[in-house]
Order: sequence, then structure tokens, then C-alpha cells
Amino acid sequence: MNLNPKLFDTDVEQAPIRAGFGEGLVFAGRADERVVAMCCDLTESTKMDAFAKEFPKRFFEMGIMEQSSVSVASGMAAMGKIPFVSSYAMFSPGRSWEQIRTNICYNDRPVKIAGSHAGVSVGPDGGTHQAIEDIAITRVMPRMVVITPCDSIEAKKATIAMAKTNSPTYIRLAREKTPIITTEDTPFEIGKAQEFFRSANPKKVGIIACGSLVYNAIMAGKELEGEGIGVVVLNIGTVKPMDREAVINLAKECGAIVTVEEHQVAGGMGSAVAEILAVEHPTKMSFVGVQDLFGQSGSPTELLEHYGMGISHIKEAVKKLL
Repeated sequence: MNLNPKLFDTDVEQAPIRAGFGEGLVFAGRADERVVAMCCDLTESTKMDAFAKEFPKRFFEMGIMEQSSVSVASGMAAMGKIPFVSSYAMFSPGRSWEQIRTNICYNDRPVKIAGSHAGVSVGPDGGTHQAIEDIAITRVMPRMVVITPCDSIEAKKATIAMAKTNSPTYIRLAREKTPIITTEDTPFEIGKAQEFFRSANPKKVGIIACGSLVYNAIMAGKELEGEGIGVVVLNIGTVKPMDREAVINLAKECGAIVTVEEHQVAGGMGSAVAEILAVEHPTKMSFVGVQDLFGQSGSPTELLEHYGMGISHIKEAVKKLL
């Protein structure tokens, strides 16, 4: 997969996933003059500032009006533009869900929604700003594509790919710096999962992860390998449409699946995996994520550990299944 050769080093490079979105948006804007961008008074935080600087006539500061922004974006898309709308994920798709559903998805408009600062790793911003329900509320909408990049490089590739599609699309972005897992040579395709780790031991458990916790899943797999437990780690870069074949094949190979996501376990990526396997290949499963709780203030590391999403918790889930 041409992953980062420093992946298992203590000094592995780190960058915010949202930074990759900002880079990809500028690239998409250079490639197609139909690309326009709108932000809800968070231009620097969502990394749209580079696009605004390079294309001032194609950037629109909408103010704190998420609902109006996605509605305006739907109108722009109807007139042939490729609109990107960004805000904190708690507010878009959170606050603007009904407008996204009716004005964008119902009318099949290719609007691209960037939900930044998702998950509990927003940290001190607290539970009101920690979007841990956004995968659930976006994947349920017909026609909506849901992308969860694992690092800044994958976010850049995903943003460029989104601009070329005719589908309503949601991309989920984390705030904090996260380890760089992939490289420019790592393949990316919307709707395709990727195997990021395979231990030398006989395979016993498959770990399916998405977003910022893919790194934790890989580290857990590496440590489990050292303990004689074989695992395969699958990166789900696209929650919807999910790579059904990859999920089913992993379940058939391993016979047990652990899903890992910085999101409520109810309705998230793990639920999507369970829906596929319940029909195609019933499999023992365990779900690592937020267990029906709201977030709270704290450091990102503290919160990930408190809510049971650290490396040790992933290992514990694997061992419990075994």
C-alpha cells in the first residue's frame, strides 16, 4: 500500500486531517473553475483560507448561518457550480441536517459538505462542540456519500476526488494533528477499503477502522502480533458506499471483527459493517467507540482514553472476542 515508512517510529510525522482538506480544495479549484467554496465564519479553522486567498471571487463568507449556507450551495449546484461548504461538524451537518436532506440530497445536488473538528478529540471545546453522531445522520440520507479520511494525505486525495463526482458528499475531518499513515503513492478511491496491516501470525481477528483512529488500530495490531495474536487492519476511507466485498472477505477470513471509530457506536461505521455482515456473513463482533455518552472537556488524549478508544482498549476488544 506504499504506507509511510516511519509509521512505527516514535517520531512519525503528524498533521491535522483538516489541513489535507484545505490543500485538496485549492488543487480542485485550480483544476476546475466551477469549484466554489463557502464557510460559516470559520475560514481559518476549517482550512478554507488558502482557497479564499487564491480564488477570492469564488469564495463566500456566509457568517454563522449553516442552514442558509447549504441551501445557497444547493442553488449554486443547480446552476452548474461545484460548491464546498465548511463548518464545524456539530453545526454542519448537525444544525443544517434538514436543509442538507431536503435541498441537497432530495434534489440530488452535488454539494460537498466538510464537517471539521469532528469527534471527542476536539478536546477543551467540550460536549456541545464534539460531533460524535455525524456519521449516523449523514449515512442515513439517500444519495449521500460519506468519507472518513485517516490522515491529511488521504483527506487531500478525497477532496480532489469529491470535486469530480456528481454526488452529495460529506467528508469528516479531525482537528488535532494525527500521525501520517499514507504517502502520495498510497492508492485512494471513493468506495474502496484498504488493508493497512497484516500480521505474520495466523489470522484470528479483523480490525476495521476509520478516520483518526486508524493509527491506533494499526498500533494495536502491531502490539498484538508481538503477543502472538494475528490481526488484519482494514481502513474504511468511505463509510458510504462501504466496500462490501472487502468487509465480507475479512469476516470470512478471520471469523471475528472489531470496529474502531471516534463516534457513537450506535449508527456509525461499525453499525454499517454489522448491517452488511448480518445479511451476508453473520460474524462475532465488538465495537470500539463512544458508548451512548456525550463528550466533555479535556485533552484529546485524555478523552480518547476515557471513552475507551485507546490502543489498549482495541487490544482488549480483540482479546475478549478470542
